[in-house]
Amino acid sequence: MNSEIKVCQNCKQNFQIEPADFDFYKKINVPPPTHCPDCRQRRRYAWRNERVLYRRNCDLCQKSIVTIYSPNKPFKVYCPNCWWGDGWDATSYARDFDFSRPFFPQWQEMQLEVPRIALLSKNSVNSEYTNHSSDNKNCYLCFGLFESENVLYSTNTFNGARDSADCYWLSQGNDLMYESINCSKCYNCQYSILLRDCTNCSYCYDCRGASNCFLSVNLRNKQYVFLNEQLSKEAYEKRVAEFSAQGGSASGGKLGSHEARQQLYNQFLEIMREKAIHKFAVIDRSVQVSGNEISSSKNCRHVFDAEKTEDSTYCLVCPDVKDSMDSYHFGFSCSLIYECHALVRDNNTFFTHLSYDNAFISYCDSCHNSENLFGCVGMRKKKYCIFNKQYTPEEYKELRAKIIAHMRTAGEYGEFFPVQLSPFGYNETQGQIYMPMTKEEAMTKGFKWEELVPGTFGKGTLVMSELPDDIKDAPETITKEALTCTKCAKNYNIVVPELQLLRRLNLPIPRLCPECRYLRRIGLRPPRKLWHRRCMKQGCVNEFETPYAPERKEKIYCEACYNAEVV
Repeated sequence: MNSEIKVCQNCKQNFQIEPADFDFYKKINVPPPTHCPDCRQRRRYAWRNERVLYRRNCDLCQKSIVTIYSPNKPFKVYCPNCWWGDGWDATSYARDFDFSRPFFPQWQEMQLEVPRIALLSKNSVNSEYTNHSSDNKNCYLCFGLFESENVLYSTNTFNGARDSADCYWLSQGNDLMYESINCSKCYNCQYSILLRDCTNCSYCYDCRGASNCFLSVNLRNKQYVFLNEQLSKEAYEKRVAEFSAQGGSASGGKLGSHEARQQLYNQFLEIMREKAIHKFAVIDRSVQVSGNEISSSKNCRHVFDAEKTEDSTYCLVCPDVKDSMDSYHFGFSCSLIYECHALVRDNNTFFTHLSYDNAFISYCDSCHNSENLFGCVGMRKKKYCIFNKQYTPEEYKELRAKIIAHMRTAGEYGEFFPVQLSPFGYNETQGQIYMPMTKEEAMTKGFKWEELVPGTFGKGTLVMSELPDDIKDAPETITKEALTCTKCAKNYNIVVPELQLLRRLNLPIPRLCPECRYLRRIGLRPPRKLWHRRCMKQGCVNEFETPYAPERKEKIYCEACYNAEVV
């Protein structure tokens, strides 16, 4: 079959379906999509409230809980202990399917009644303010966090981070990391991006096997490098010491100083954007792939943040995934997944949200450890259920086929849940981070909007101009003050573990609130989009797909030219 051009039923733009895509749709017996890839992704984004947290009471035990559902949401919300406990049974909400009505309105009626889990955090200690996380200890305001300890304000942190703050995507063990992005197996690194196996590096970009390096880029197995100049150990330590001394340095002061750190940060951004050589995409040990941040993968198209991923297309944040398409934030042994969000260890799962350890389920929400479910909500350890009602295997198979035929006639089957069914306002979700819209735009397109997004303004107890410039001058009482973000004017606090870590790392009190710091990190990563470009190395004619837009300043090289210059 040849590729086919279709018109998106949402944005009315043309999009292309490739022959391999048709093969996948045929394999799982679904019709081709009616929305373009971007609109499909926006629809999935709208179901992920990752980091907007509220206080409300558990509707079962009545205790005050932290949750991703605002108090005005029309759901029963249970704390994790109650939701996973035996005090309720999702099959009590069972109902028959009415063939005189469309599928989605009936499904929504059940969705509004079945209790929802406050947030997804399992097997953790003193980590109440974390979501999509497990096996953590003493972590605060972290999201997508696993097997970590003493970590603050960080996102997508895997395989054991320790004593770190304000990071994005740390993997395979990292300790003492601060404001670092896409790093693995690193120790004591600050304000750095794309580090692998590095120690004691600050303000560095794209370095591997480096130690004791400062304001440098594109290093391989180097130590004692300052502004990409190789120095002796003594000379390097002297140069770095100048930044810690009182005044007189290129940075304008000591490392504990906010003013000095701000100048260093700006200098780092300038070096990274104008002097570093950027590979067209971060792709390692992979073949026949397109996208960015891909490792140990093969036969993938338009995937981002993928590791050990095979035969997959239009997937984002997808470690250990096979034979999947159009899904977001899922993995750890997933296969045959289509139009899903937030799955772990699932297979043969389609059009499903926030469900772990399942097989052969479709159009489900918050179902776990189950198989052969269709149109269910909140099920645990169940089989052969439709709309939360139990059937024999034969009855299930027959009824499921009839419902799918009914949905096909209504034009429902083959599409992810409509945005109107999302439990969240668009401004609460990752959609507002990666594909932002105004309230008017969102409402016009059928998305919800939450008016009660948390945040206080005008309640600051300390004039920011009076905040001590150096961390050594910050008093213990700073943790009792309400600070005011210098960018968005929202009030925020410094928590005790944060102050302790800042002192340990000789870092000043941040002037931005945690959310603005998060948005700044996201802004330093290339977008999840691709442009067709040519290598910028003079004389090279190689072309590629890259997440760097043509108007950006960075020097973008093909793999061969990048390897010749850097590796």
